[in-house]
Amino acid sequence: MLAWTYRHWAVAAAATLGALVLLGVPTVLVPNGFFTREIEPTWWSYPVWGAGAVLSGLLAATYVGRGGEREGNTRGGLGGVVLTWLAIGCPVCNKLVLLALGASGALAWFAPLQPVLAAAGLALLAVALRARLRTADSCPFPPSRG
Repeated sequence: MLAWTYRHWAVAAAATLGALVLLGVPTVLVPNGFFTREIEPTWWSYPVWGAGAVLSGLLAATYVGRGGEREGNTRGGLGGVVLTWLAIGCPVCNKLVLLALGASGALAWFAPLQPVLAAAGLALLAVALRARLRTADSCPFPPSRG
């Protein structure tokens, strides 16, 4: 990251802001009139939200400037964002969780799992970022001449 250009940092900042909005509005960490939340956010939701957004922004910046030269697996980053979103969301506001577990099951089973989902989501984002940064200076293997 020490060799990043202004363009990398601009993309990182814009993607971080985008992730803050995309994660914060539906989970009502950013109060809004579009979504409601039945249960107040936990104290750790805000740091997880911020850390997830920063990691997502940095990960997005790793895709700048090489013209698709480096092929990478994006599932780790996407999985990390999804797990982070599930972790900071309201346990009884998630329709899939309600269909699968019901309201009492969401509170009894899903809510206690949310910190684990948060840790897993942030870990996936960090691993994806590390993998992208480790290959940042690599180039494609030259074709064989044989």
